[in-house]
Amino acid sequence: MPVTVEVVGSETKRCTVADDATYADLIRTAGYPPQETTILVDGTPVPGDATVDTDRVRLLRLIQGG
Repeated sequence: MPVTVEVVGSETKRCTVADDATYADLIRTAGYPPQETTILVDGTPVPGDATVDTDRVRLLRLIQGG
């Protein structure tokens, strides 16, 4: 399933995940660690273990830099 991932303050990516993928799987596919990010669907955070059920999300990086 194709999903558009808008990385807040950065870029927009087009990712493809399995139909039964979780939001944590989507985060990894986008190239980020799930423990450092959260996914927003319609402005609301969703749990990483929930199944992806939308074609557009916003990815908010909670930790940046180093």
